[in-house]
Amino acid sequence: MTDSHQHQGALRTVVLGSGCFWCLDSLARRLKGVERVRSVYTGGTGPAVYEAVCAGTTGHAEAVEITFDPAVLPAEVLYEVFFSTHDPTSLNRQGGDVGPQYRSVMFYADDAERTELEQAINAAQQNFSRPIVTVLEPLGTVHEAEPEHQDFYGRRPGVGYCQFVIDPKIAQLRRRWPQWLAEDTPA
Repeated sequence: MTDSHQHQGALRTVVLGSGCFWCLDSLARRLKGVERVRSVYTGGTGPAVYEAVCAGTTGHAEAVEITFDPAVLPAEVLYEVFFSTHDPTSLNRQGGDVGPQYRSVMFYADDAERTELEQAINAAQQNFSRPIVTVLEPLGTVHEAEPEHQDFYGRRPGVGYCQFVIDPKIAQLRRRWPQWLAEDTPA
């Protein structure tokens, strides 16, 4: 458990939720300038363990903590990838994943970040005909998800969820943002 929004020299950390954390985790790992990615639970109370979070009673969201170098990867690009690779107009649901733990959410550490995230939502809204329902929530305690959820796609790309849900998102990332892909990005 850490208060994860620390500025580490030039590095910056943001915490975003866009449904199942396996998706955003796999996308963030492919972006240049990203130094660290962790699948986490945050935004609720009670046990921060998979079974309890999946029951939808803790208030925690499945989220991804992304530490990146904004001199290499502008935050605006990260936010564009975030909004474009899930449905931010769908309340508490992403595909077959349903419940408050799958909400579209951006966590802010301070007022300046809240303002930045509000601006990101407003900028993204022009790309959607339906209202964006992404919520802004204050960043509280961040709980690292179990080891099996860390880099799930990288370790288990043959799993059906990875092939049918994540592979198309990675293909979209390659098509739309090739200039932001890390050089060692797997094919």
